[in-house]
Amino acid sequence: MTAVGIDAIEIWTGNLKMDLPGTFAPEKGEDPAKYTKGLGLNASSFPDSYEDIVTMGANAAHRLMERKGLEPDDIGRIDVATESSFDNSKPVSTYVAGCLESVYDGDFHHANKGERKFACIAGTQSLDDAYNWIRAGRNRGRGALVIATDTALYARGDAGEATQGAGAVAMLIDEDPDLVELSTHQGYGSADETDFLKPNQQFPSVDGKRSVQVYLARMREALEDYESVAGDVHPEDVSFAPFHTPFPGMVRKAAMLAYRHITRDTSIEEELAEEIGRQPRREAFDDEEAFHDAVREYMDALKETDRYQEWYAETIDPTLTLSREVGNWYTGSVHIARVSALKTALEQGRDMTDQQLLVGSYGSGAQAEIHAEIVQDGWEDELEALNVDEQLANRYDMSWADYEEIHDAHNHEMDVDVEEFTTPEEEFVFDGWGRMGERKYRYVE
Repeated sequence: MTAVGIDAIEIWTGNLKMDLPGTFAPEKGEDPAKYTKGLGLNASSFPDSYEDIVTMGANAAHRLMERKGLEPDDIGRIDVATESSFDNSKPVSTYVAGCLESVYDGDFHHANKGERKFACIAGTQSLDDAYNWIRAGRNRGRGALVIATDTALYARGDAGEATQGAGAVAMLIDEDPDLVELSTHQGYGSADETDFLKPNQQFPSVDGKRSVQVYLARMREALEDYESVAGDVHPEDVSFAPFHTPFPGMVRKAAMLAYRHITRDTSIEEELAEEIGRQPRREAFDDEEAFHDAVREYMDALKETDRYQEWYAETIDPTLTLSREVGNWYTGSVHIARVSALKTALEQGRDMTDQQLLVGSYGSGAQAEIHAEIVQDGWEDELEALNVDEQLANRYDMSWADYEEIHDAHNHEMDVDVEEFTTPEEEFVFDGWGRMGERKYRYVE
């Protein structure tokens, strides 16, 4: 069976930066550690006044196509995953295709185009769609572009305001991939939830405490479902575990639950038992409350063990390096985590070929997916081609007044003109409105 997976990946971050400990925290009158240690964030990326989900997605896709030497005829489908869409009918993928056609001789008239929505998990669902399309033999030798692009903007003063972010991840899905092969095994956890939603509104309505609970519950269900088809997961089988990362602090919680699950009934649990006892079992308790109290006590102890901290440092922490600097990218967040992990491995000179990633995606509303990926022989070249460090270093560092202006500029309910803070170069930009209220774009040399 021919391998199918991610052949190439590109990132485009918003051109503006909010320094959370240096600018955001003082303005809010709060301890910077609330953001750097609590949320696990140092900075957030924002789009300049000429940027939006189309420009970021098109710029990431254009860079990918140029690097891989692709023409429009090489692409058989373009799927855009976003929860920041501005049109209830016309998909963002058509706008992206229009941008790309303005710089290529060919066109995408024979490429299938669509838009996926299921909160943050839509990027992974689009990945699944492209995989299935190729596996079914319907691609005619062509690859698929999957683009996850979002502006995670919250209302001013909202508890989620510090986690904002903006950017895009473009992925080429193809046979014989250079980056990772996707496994045929998947696990799901899904339920009708109201933890985070946008009922005909731009800014989300969020039940923060409930959202964390739902995230953890669906992830646990997805892991159990994955193991039902792929077999038990053991810590030594997984090199990295990229999770959906709304902020790194939430991943810390998910990682604890995952480690407890995958070490249950293993030699690791027995070794840890000498230090903190065995994991509580439900059947040993007369009521649910006593069981949960025992689990919390065990988790608090587990978190402090050298064994857990070493696993976290090796398997989880490397997935968070980029998220700490860009904030929440919604549909792109788990794909940022994958890049972060492999980027760290490259910098450390670690050989990742044939190593396994266990990827945990999540979308509010709510659904989680767990699947495995096997790193391919060409992964180093793919990671070396990324210029994400350069992009992060070149962002414009906003003052608080700048932030207030740019937040208003991207608030759909406000009609304000904001001068650009950066000068666009070799990128697509927003270029005003068309006769039917559509957005127009152009490429700046």
